[in-house]
Amino acid sequence: MPFIPHTEEDIQVMLARIGVSSIDDLFDEIPPELRSGQLSGIAPGMVEMDISRLMTERAEADGRFLNFSGAGAYEHHIPAAVWQIATRGEFYSAYTPYQAEASQGTLQLLYEFQTMMASLTGMDVANASLYDGASGLAEAVLMAVRAHKTSRRVLMPKTVHPLYRRVVDSIVRHQKIELVELDYDPAQGITTLPEEKDFAALIIPQPNFFGCLEEVDTLTDWAHSQGGLVIGLVNPLALALLTPPGQWGSKGADIAVGEGQPLGSPLSSGGPYFGFMCCKQALVRQMPGRIIGRTVDLDGKPGFALTLQAREQHIRRAKATSNICSNQGLMATAATIHMALLGPDGLERVAAACHANTVTLADKLCAIPGVKRVFAQTIFHEAVLKLPIPVADVLRAMEVQGIVGGFDLTPYYPELGQALLVCATETRTAADLQKYTEQLERIVSRRSSGPTCTKLVPTATSKW
Repeated sequence: MPFIPHTEEDIQVMLARIGVSSIDDLFDEIPPELRSGQLSGIAPGMVEMDISRLMTERAEADGRFLNFSGAGAYEHHIPAAVWQIATRGEFYSAYTPYQAEASQGTLQLLYEFQTMMASLTGMDVANASLYDGASGLAEAVLMAVRAHKTSRRVLMPKTVHPLYRRVVDSIVRHQKIELVELDYDPAQGITTLPEEKDFAALIIPQPNFFGCLEEVDTLTDWAHSQGGLVIGLVNPLALALLTPPGQWGSKGADIAVGEGQPLGSPLSSGGPYFGFMCCKQALVRQMPGRIIGRTVDLDGKPGFALTLQAREQHIRRAKATSNICSNQGLMATAATIHMALLGPDGLERVAAACHANTVTLADKLCAIPGVKRVFAQTIFHEAVLKLPIPVADVLRAMEVQGIVGGFDLTPYYPELGQALLVCATETRTAADLQKYTEQLERIVSRRSSGPTCTKLVPTATSKW
């Protein structure tokens, strides 16, 4: 809690010095009809000791849960050094580096962030972050339509996160952009090759929302053969193991976008997170957000500057690539520190541990009568399981036992039946996996029984 040193006497002295009688006088330019007046719904102020106890009690009421839910927001170990450095005043209080000469530290860090993300995705250029993965995907759709110029149709697989699809639709539907939904193979859980001909871009999630690995090479080459662009929607941690979008097919994806939360951002009640975007050099002037460049000054000394900033606050609105006038710089700062601390080997070990834990958990759960795996495709990070009883009932019973049991797919994919999306990151121990298995077996055995499912066996083309 920040310490507030000013007493009422201090405040009166300061007001007298500047010639006003009250703090309200400082806001006299606000018309009376726009003022909120007294906040009757707000309780009186509390002393420090009382407010500290209140907040502690509320935090304890939330409880501590074993988390087996992913669905786009993942619990990973974050080294203590990440936020110890990120919350230094130089980073924590900095906003946007408009004055390059006074913001060299922030600009250098964002330049390093761009370099790391371009390397991780195998792309030519990265921007200095966006709001989050969902709005970042919408920006990628707008970017692809601008670059394509002739078509305003974008192919959106059902294997893309359902909430991402809603966000994209909300942002682009009033701009006369049509999102064409693509179905998935019910046996493999991956996008089927479409028959569409006229489209600006194809979105390819990797891994997709089900955790299944899409046939990215085939889809990428097909989209390019039809004259469309390819937008790779990727999990950055998965790229420590999987082929980066810049190497998909014979030419690579044109744009790569995703949610950066797995790189050093905690599960803080839903945010804040940040979106990243990378692209080929040929599309760089269509990219929204900031791009930091490295240069030299008149004396030949290296320095950093905002190289491209084609946003409405810098140029005419009609010529702007985006109306985003801010970014999630603090989250990008944490991600840069996180990646620097772990390095390529560390990221690969974390990704491998996540995969191993998810496979182990799914195998254990599939040994329970009536629980079976829905898709046969190779997975990363999470798996879809079909239960013999309602998923909502299972999750409620799990919560009573202090377990977040996964993500209920039934409202979004009713065709899958009672389907549950489970995830086990590197933070889960063998004891955690066993506890989850025992609790699910107890819950299921009370209600039904059925056939077991086969083990999760990697395909011949998978390194796992």
